Amino acid sequence: MQFKVHDNIQSLNGKKVYFASDFHLGAPNKATSLEREKKIVRWLDQVKGDAHSIYLVGDIFDFWFEYKHAVPKGYIRLLGKIAEIKDSGIPIVFFTGNHDMWMFDYFPTELGIPVYRDPQQLIVGNQKLLIGHGDGLGPGDHMYKFLKRIFESKISQWLFARFHPNFGIGFATRWSHSSRVSNTKKEEDKFLGDREYLWQYCKDVEKKEHHDYYIFGHRHLPLNLEVGENSKYINLGEWVNYCTYGVYDGEDYQLLTFED
Repeated sequence: MQFKVHDNIQSLNGKKVYFASDFHLGAPNKATSLEREKKIVRWLDQVKGDAHSIYLVGDIFDFWFEYKHAVPKGYIRLLGKIAEIKDSGIPIVFFTGNHDMWMFDYFPTELGIPVYRDPQQLIVGNQKLLIGHGDGLGPGDHMYKFLKRIFESKISQWLFARFHPNFGIGFATRWSHSSRVSNTKKEEDKFLGDREYLWQYCKDVEKKEHHDYYIFGHRHLPLNLEVGENSKYINLGEWVNYCTYGVYDGEDYQLLTFED
């Protein structure tokens, strides 16, 4: 199991690294999504003052597909704000999630923001963080893992791109509205013990390579759990119900709530 090192930073020099995931913009409807987008922009305005970098860890959009000459309309407030922050010199890093895995070159080309599909290591001084969205990791969830292989295939992407954007984006958006963020299952908001598959994944990785922090999204429940000695698994939660985010200062990590 070999992870790529996204960045190796000697010191944050008093700055902080911020993490958030699962905004699910577009769900469950336009009005509530717009209010959430404005709140996210307020959060970005707040953290940019002392941010070394900002990591957006997947499912930022409830659906995203990039055609050669078209992307889903909307989200202009978020896109404008991250463009402003990136242009100011603060790095922003995107990870794809299961809802926006069809993100290709739009963000790197238009905004200069890298997009990652697999977990990446961030090394700060003598601490090591593993960051990713988390979908398809750990035991269980075999049906999704099967579907993910289909959705990630170049053939599937090519076939979907043959649909006119009016149909393709409209169909996929309606489908995404049936997702768990729009129809929360009872078990989504409670701790599942040994069935916390991402937690189990972190424990398996820790046996092979130590990380001080494992930072993931996808689960939708804010979690801060021990993985091993001097190692923790953090789940960032989501912004439909919790509005939680992570802050790392080079030594300690906090899971906080915005506008609690």
